[in-house]
Amino acid sequence: MNNFAYQQASKAKDATAIVRDDKQAAYIAGGTTLLDLMKANLEQHSQLVDINLLPFKGIEKTNDGLRIGAMERMSDVGEHPLVLQQFPAISESLLLAASPQLRNMASMGGNILQRTRCGYFRDPAFPCNKRVPGSGCPALQGDNHNLAILGTSEACIATSYPGDLSVALVAFDAVLTLENAKGKQRRVPITEFYLLPGTTPQKETVLEPGELIVAITVPAAAYTQRSTYLKVRERSSYAYALASAAVGLEVQNGTIRAARVALGGVGTQPWRSREAEQVLTGAPATEATFRAAAAAALRGAQPREHNRFKVELAQNTLVQALQKVVG
Repeated sequence: MNNFAYQQASKAKDATAIVRDDKQAAYIAGGTTLLDLMKANLEQHSQLVDINLLPFKGIEKTNDGLRIGAMERMSDVGEHPLVLQQFPAISESLLLAASPQLRNMASMGGNILQRTRCGYFRDPAFPCNKRVPGSGCPALQGDNHNLAILGTSEACIATSYPGDLSVALVAFDAVLTLENAKGKQRRVPITEFYLLPGTTPQKETVLEPGELIVAITVPAAAYTQRSTYLKVRERSSYAYALASAAVGLEVQNGTIRAARVALGGVGTQPWRSREAEQVLTGAPATEATFRAAAAAALRGAQPREHNRFKVELAQNTLVQALQKVVG
């Protein structure tokens, strides 16, 4: 690990100004992702700006839903009664992630910004277009069993966000509040926050230099309360999803009036499936409908040699999640 300076910020404008002006500076909250990246020499920072004292906390009900401060810890949000009762898929996505120790440390904002677990990205001995643009993507022909099948390009097939929380947030139209060094805030739908790899896989989000995630808002609806997050992984704990599904349904008299669907573990970003939602909306809540929606969700998949199994796995995961919601 390279030498770096450390300072604790007490004001947001001080923290954002430092990171804006010093391209090698970074924010640190829980540090559960950042320190791993630095130890592996995947990121080298001149200074770390501790933002734990900034006033971006709170888990509260708003007029139209839920507001979560970006500095809240994953465990506190996942176990909060409001989240458990009104947004169960979000709670489940948090409590199925990582380990209790990591959930107690990791911030909500940091979780949203975690980086890919692609083995080629994580090993500096290999070329990687995310680390060194233009160097190539060995995953295309190499070990790609845990990589993406939706939203890929010839430059990158990594699941750029490997976690769980943002899958649920994408399903339910969450909005991120970002703040820059001038104190100006902007609101960005999380469906527009992550970028597809295209020819520039090193650009993963729309964050500008120095911008900081300060809050997450989620609108409430009948389908957020009747929702779930289902995660399939290689072991029962402390593992990333091979495939996951966040779903919410509003069902009246056996007919689906509204649906929200997002997939994890299979896309280059948390994958909202409006195709599946279209199939579900207005249809009977039956297994046949669920399987048709799952087929629609994976219709554009482009699997590689070692991750072809993910097509069927993701479809079955989605079907099981939908069945769970309707009981």
